[in-house]
Amino acid sequence: MSNLLDGKTIVVMGVANKRSIAWGCAKSLLDNGAKVILTYQNDRLKRQLEKLVPEGTPMIECDVAEDSNVENTFNEIHEKYGNIDGVVHAIAYADKKTLEGGVIDVEKDGYNLAQDVSAYSLISVSRFASRIMNPSGSIATLTYMGSTRAIPSYNMMGVAKAALESNVRYLASDLGPNKIRVNAISAGAIKTLAVTGIKNHGDLLKESKARTVDGEPVDTTQVGNVATFLMSDLSTGLTGDIIYADKGVHLLA
Repeated sequence: MSNLLDGKTIVVMGVANKRSIAWGCAKSLLDNGAKVILTYQNDRLKRQLEKLVPEGTPMIECDVAEDSNVENTFNEIHEKYGNIDGVVHAIAYADKKTLEGGVIDVEKDGYNLAQDVSAYSLISVSRFASRIMNPSGSIATLTYMGSTRAIPSYNMMGVAKAALESNVRYLASDLGPNKIRVNAISAGAIKTLAVTGIKNHGDLLKESKARTVDGEPVDTTQVGNVATFLMSDLSTGLTGDIIYADKGVHLLA
């Protein structure tokens, strides 16, 4: 185990299972000495996490659908564990109907839901997390290059990720005076539960692999190591940026 994050307490939001990018982030943080606190949406996901995480890992419920839930979560974290040093926000959602259709077919309710969970939640999390965050704190979220390119079948999630990346820039500006930095990791396409919700996801994964510089797909461990860097003091000069962890796919698209 490295000591890169010794003494730091990091909250990871959005772990679904062992294949999720959020778990890759959590595992890298743990391997580098951080104390990791996981949040979960509901009891079903909690039961899945209990089978996955090391015994004794703190887990706290947080459904980001309501600001009050987010506020209560970070109040509870503060009461039980004190100040924190970072947050990894790995939360995104759109309903099946919205994901399967093109943007031209997106209805208002589906649009609002995708934006609320996938983009606005970062604002809410940053607001309440920053109140209990130590100086030199770090917030990182996960995005994808469908935010700036019309990736086939990515559709509404690309629109939501564009909003998320804009949030990163404005939050970095807002929280800069508090010595808190905000960045995003643009991960390559990885076979996760989230990706399987995208229509023709197999084609997306195949095309992404073909466009990496070494012909091999990026994995959750590699993305997680970028999260560790962003949570560490090595990245104190970096804020408001999008860091690509996709083995060069964005260079060729």
